[in-house]
Amino acid sequence: MKYIVADLMFKATKAWYENGRVCLLLSDKKEIRFPVALNSKLRDATTEQVSNIMIICDGTGLHWPDLDEDLSVTGILEGRFGNV
Repeated sequence: MKYIVADLMFKATKAWYENGRVCLLLSDKKEIRFPVALNSKLRDATTEQVSNIMIICDGTGLHWPDLDEDLSVTGILEGRFGNV
């Protein structure tokens, strides 16, 4: 399996929704946030749907089961937030 350095270095240990933003705590203790408005599925969802975040793939991805939406931590760090 092929990995890039960011896939190995940055893993989410906690994810939550707060004040219109998805928040991530990374394994290196950095915290990142992005507005849900950057993703059409998250933007159009209810607070309960956006708040239901699962950390998947050993911390390298996020999944919203109510919305059938997935984002990678690497993609978020690179500014890729899914469809706008």
